Amino acid sequence: MVQSDTMQKRALISVFYKEGVAELASSLAEAGWELISTGGTAKYLASRGLAVTDVSTVTGFSECLDGRVKTLHPAIHGGLLARREEASHMETLERLGIGLIDLVCVNLYPFFEKVRAGLSPEETIEFIDIGGPSMLRSAAKNYRDVIVLTDPADYGEVIAGLQGGRVSEDLRKGLAAKVFDLTSAYDAAIARYLLGDLFDSEPEFPLYWPQSLKRAQSLRYGENGHQRAVFYHNADTPGAFGAMTQLHGKELSYNNIRDLDLAWKAACAFGLPADGFPCQGAGDPAIRGLPAGETEAFPVSCVAVKHNTPCGIALGRILEEAWAKTYACDPVSVFGGVVACNAPVDAGTAQKLSGLFLEILVAPDFEPPALEILKRKKNLRIIRAPRAPREKGECISVDGGLLVQRVNRRLLEKWEVVTEVLPGPEDIPDMLFGLRAVSYVKSNAIMLVKDQAAAGIGGGETSRIQAAELALSRSAKTIAAAAKAGTGDGVPPRVLASDAFFPFPDVVEAAAAAGIKTIVQPGGSLNDKLSIETCDRLGLAMVFTGIRHFKH
Repeated sequence: MVQSDTMQKRALISVFYKEGVAELASSLAEAGWELISTGGTAKYLASRGLAVTDVSTVTGFSECLDGRVKTLHPAIHGGLLARREEASHMETLERLGIGLIDLVCVNLYPFFEKVRAGLSPEETIEFIDIGGPSMLRSAAKNYRDVIVLTDPADYGEVIAGLQGGRVSEDLRKGLAAKVFDLTSAYDAAIARYLLGDLFDSEPEFPLYWPQSLKRAQSLRYGENGHQRAVFYHNADTPGAFGAMTQLHGKELSYNNIRDLDLAWKAACAFGLPADGFPCQGAGDPAIRGLPAGETEAFPVSCVAVKHNTPCGIALGRILEEAWAKTYACDPVSVFGGVVACNAPVDAGTAQKLSGLFLEILVAPDFEPPALEILKRKKNLRIIRAPRAPREKGECISVDGGLLVQRVNRRLLEKWEVVTEVLPGPEDIPDMLFGLRAVSYVKSNAIMLVKDQAAAGIGGGETSRIQAAELALSRSAKTIAAAAKAGTGDGVPPRVLASDAFFPFPDVVEAAAAAGIKTIVQPGGSLNDKLSIETCDRLGLAMVFTGIRHFKH
């Protein structure tokens, strides 16, 4: 029989995570509600002395198919979806002998967690919840009549409302919104899992772009103080940020997170040995065919980032050396910046870093003496990051949409010497380093390279010659200052790397005047011939790679 307002209310409770559910059920039982439940939840509540009606008693149908089918039944969904003010709905329930259900408390099988755990496809699919989302969606659609709970944090407010005689429509609507917020992320995670390595194998991107994100933290403000902001992590695959641990310092800000992201990606472009992550473009056939091969003379990377672009980047035999070379590129701009390293921070490097004001230091680990030194800096954010970035796609929001592309990890298409002069074998490591490093600088981007370190960086300019002039000017000042201090040899860099082609010969002319001997760039301009002729006239070597590395 259909219940009237004076008849016993009914709650359906079926949860994977039991936090707070005993208290909720006890409160409902004390208020005279009938408790309906399934499987493990029913046993859990019964073990706490609560009277529970098994869902099979309500449906008249036993669970089957190893529990895959238990709540998918009109006796459940009719009781959830019937609109109390619609006479025809109530008459239908009366005729079919279906009782109303007034509250649903459900959380879902742990699909997010099982994807992270790396189970086999057969095991993972068994954690795709069907009945749970179906009940939640039915209850949420009918939120004016049915209270729906997915989050233990909401149990107390609902209990208080029921004890006070009313759960407001605003609260009911908010709880319903949380249902669709959860199930949309849950479905997106399933879609992402089933789509698999779409960036490697799919000829087209999926028709709908699935994202499954969970709020990780609220931020004090956004890009500017008057903008609100929040940080979300992937709910399914953790990514680099999901594995990071903050060991010390103030809370991360919006701008901190953006700079941290770029710095960590740039550091890991040279490999993350602890994670087995290879160099950017390590498998490119053109690299394997080079005379000097792909061997890295210096395996440790260090990157300094300011305002979301590198102001120093270098490789070294040990981290202390890599940091010294990174710092030398632009000692002024690194102040207040973010530093990333692809190797554990040792005490010697920590001592050098501690003498400078930095916002963030990120590395795969920190030796205990190093951590002790660094923690003396009260506000320095120290981040342990054991995992390299692994996302195959990246997104940028636009007003009313989302731009999605594959991550830029292909370094070059070819290695074509286009000049009469050949690059010396000693320059090839610097050329490969420059190609990797310049791809993380905002376009237009030019980088001068010496000893596998940036000696001058020009980025974010509206013309390529301006970027080149900026890089050359910075390099000249840095070299002069180092020579005066007795820390440098005064010899200018030999290699210039560009993220894109040269539309005019002016960059070649400026480079030659500054002592550059070798240029590496994508090629592909209508005026390539002019740049090649200028190199030949001035005695420079130039190599075309066939791939540009714009970063807007």
